[in-house]
This record gives sequence, C-alpha cells and structure tokens, in this order.
Amino acid sequence: MKKGYFGDFGGCFVPELLMPPLMELEEAMKAILPSETFQRQLRDLLVNFAGRETPLTFCPSLSKRLGFELWLKREDLLHTGAHKINNTLGQALLARHMGKTQLIAETGAGQHGVATAAAAARLGMKCIVYMGAEDVERQSSNVRRMRLLGAEVVAVESGSRTLKDAINAALRAWISLQSSTHYCFGTAAGPYPFPDLVREFQSVIGREARAQMLERTGALPDYVVAAVGGGSNAIGMFTPFVADASVRIIGVEAGGTGEPGCMHSAAINLGRPGVLHGEYTMLLQDEDGQILPSGSVSAGLDYPGVGPEHAHLAATGRVKYGVVHDHEALAAFQALCREEGILARGGAVQAEGLEGVGQKQAEAHHRAADQVLLIQHLPPPDEHHRQHQGRKRKADGQQPEGGQHVHAGLHHHEGAAPDDGGQDQQRAGEAGQDAALFVFGHGCTSPLTMIKSGLHTFTGKRGFEHVLIRL
Repeated sequence: MKKGYFGDFGGCFVPELLMPPLMELEEAMKAILPSETFQRQLRDLLVNFAGRETPLTFCPSLSKRLGFELWLKREDLLHTGAHKINNTLGQALLARHMGKTQLIAETGAGQHGVATAAAAARLGMKCIVYMGAEDVERQSSNVRRMRLLGAEVVAVESGSRTLKDAINAALRAWISLQSSTHYCFGTAAGPYPFPDLVREFQSVIGREARAQMLERTGALPDYVVAAVGGGSNAIGMFTPFVADASVRIIGVEAGGTGEPGCMHSAAINLGRPGVLHGEYTMLLQDEDGQILPSGSVSAGLDYPGVGPEHAHLAATGRVKYGVVHDHEALAAFQALCREEGILARGGAVQAEGLEGVGQKQAEAHHRAADQVLLIQHLPPPDEHHRQHQGRKRKADGQQPEGGQHVHAGLHHHEGAAPDDGGQDQQRAGEAGQDAALFVFGHGCTSPLTMIKSGLHTFTGKRGFEHVLIRL
C-alpha cells in the first residue's frame, strides 16, 4: 500500500506551502510518538485529566425488549463530554514536544473546538478555533465554553458557513502560522498524515471496548456499529476489531430528513470519489465536481465527505455502511433516555427536555455529548429468528410477515418494501441484518447523536453510529 493511502483513497493534495508542516508532523510521529516519555505523559493526561477508561454500561430494559445484550461505551463521560479529547490531548502534547506554542483547529458542532481549547489550556498553549458562522449560531453554548477556556473563536462567513468552510479557513491560516503553530485536525480525514494520526489517538476507544467486552462477556461482539461523519469516532472503534474475522462491522451515515432531495451526509452511500481538504475520498458532489451542501440534525455529522480509510473499508467490503434519518436518530435517543435513564451530558438537553421530535429537541440534540454504543446480540430462538430475518420466503412460497424490515423494537414498518428495487434489502442482509442493530452516539461530534437505528431497523433504512453486537 502506498504511503498515505488506504487502497485507492487518501494521499496529500495540498498547496506546496503546506508540505513543510505536514512533513514535519510525519517526522514527529516517527520520532516522538513511540517514545516512552511521550506515551507516559499521554497516558497520564488521558487517565487523570480526560477520565479514561470510560465505563461499559449494560442496558437491561432495551436488551430485554430487543432480544440481545446492548452495551454502551460511555465516551460522553470524558472531560468536555465527547471522544474528541482523546485526539486533541494527543496532538497538543505532540505539538508541544515539537516546540509549537499555539494550536489552531476547525470545529462543527463545537465538541472538537472545546476539546482543543481544553487541551491547549492544560498544556499552556494558545488556541484559535475556526467555526462556520452557521454553527456559531446554533452551537452558542459550545462557543461560550471555548472562550471560557481561553480560545479565540473565528466565525467563518464564506461558503455554506459550516464545517467544510471552517476547515478551509484553518488550512489557509496554517500556511502563515506554521512555524509556531500546529493544526489540530479534528477527524480522521484530511491530507496525510492526519488520518493516521487521528486514528492512532482515537483507537483507545476500541481497544478499551474490546478488552471490556472480553472481560464482561467472555467473547468478542458479533457486530460493531458506529455512526460516521468525518469518521474519527468510528475509526477509533473499528480499528481494533478489523482483524477479527468473526466480528462484523457496520458504519452508519446521516441521511437527513429522508424527504426527496433533502440534504444529507451520506458520502459513502450516495457520493462519488473526488478530492477535498487534501485527500482523495468519497464526497457529495455534482456532475461537475462541485461539492454539494450537506445536512444533518447533528452539526458534527454535517460534512460532505468521509475519512479515506472508511472509503477503503467500504470498497473492500470489510465494513458495511448504511444510512439513518434524523427522526429515527432522535426517536432512538429519546428511547435511551426514557428506558435506561441515560442522558448524555449537555445542558441544553436537560433544559429543553425530549417531548416529541420538534425543533427544541433537534436543537438540544445538536449539543448532546458523545457516547459509544456496544451491542451484544444473543442467538434468538426460532420464532425470534423468523420474525427478525423475515426476508426469505417461507417454504410454502408465501411472503414472510413483517415486510422487508427487521423489527428493532420501536419503529417496525409493517409491510414496508425496499425503496430502491431491493438493493437496500440486499445490503441489509449482507450486513447481518437479522441482528437488531442500534446506534447510540454521534460519529463526528457527540455520540448520542446517532443513537439512530437503535430502535429502528437496519434493512432499507440503514443506520447506526457506534455499536458492538454479539450474536
């Protein structure tokens, strides 16, 4: 495999002026990252500042209803309330070892910005955060948190005024600031070596989850499911399981409202290969190669591309990627709150409540904190298998009951048929759809964001965020 590539995806497509800091970062990864001193300092920060390891929480009520054991990897309990702190502490510490005095970062939902600001404050560094003006408005609470932590927040007014444009602004700023500044990239995307670097720091999620599942259950999960925006949370969960042939891995993208022509963030399922932000990957683009606007109820998933390793894992078939719509994610989020008493940290959520799937709930959800979901799926009895597999015709030639969807406990669509000529049904079957998959979390930003499919089905509607499932 070529350096900087995952199969056909990846690379480093940047202006010549950005090559020196990227090459400097690559050399630091080789010389500093493996050192005993760096690893000891990072472990101390993760344990005594961020709050690792995060607990693995069993969900008895939902497990009983759904017919499998459902476990949550509580990344929302980390300092700053999201998985982002894993990456920002690692990059900030590396930057300090490189002699840098300032961090710059992009942010969408604000979680990465808050985490970068916290890491900078802890390590005595300056911090500038670039944030789309649209996100500044809808994520005002996180803007206040960044400023309280000492960061300068720059509202980006260009383009769609969201995450894509914030990244563009941060990359431009890095050109003139590179001698004293490190760009703390927020997801497992961008030009090489960022996808490798972010994966390295976020893989602590999956390493802990794998060990905890073995300790608590004595076996690996049958499924690992995670929501995918840019993909840092998901790749952190997936990586330690990729080599486990018995473990099926499911990624879930944000499908927007589900209405015809709606904006969404399903770059793998509905995009095409192209170059954006220094990488060759799957993108939302028109026939002329112009980047299309993306959309999601979760600001952190509102990105028109995906990390190159995810594009590769999809191309090879090692990971299956589906789609879940906003209302499905919110309904699953609400079910987790009411049936398990688990509410991710986020003051807006508590303040607004979770009555219905209206505007206030959506706004509250934008600010919900990260949470990784682990699911252990137990072998169902024959009757359960018949109901949940329901895709094959009976021996007498009749169509199985329940249509094409796997009943996941809350949103069973009786008699519903695939909306794409059966392709969704096929994809779902390939992904082991007979196991009810639920997503709790938020791929790019906060975890509970995508507690999507959770109580939905994976058939034609595809979806999830971060989940482990055992059959």
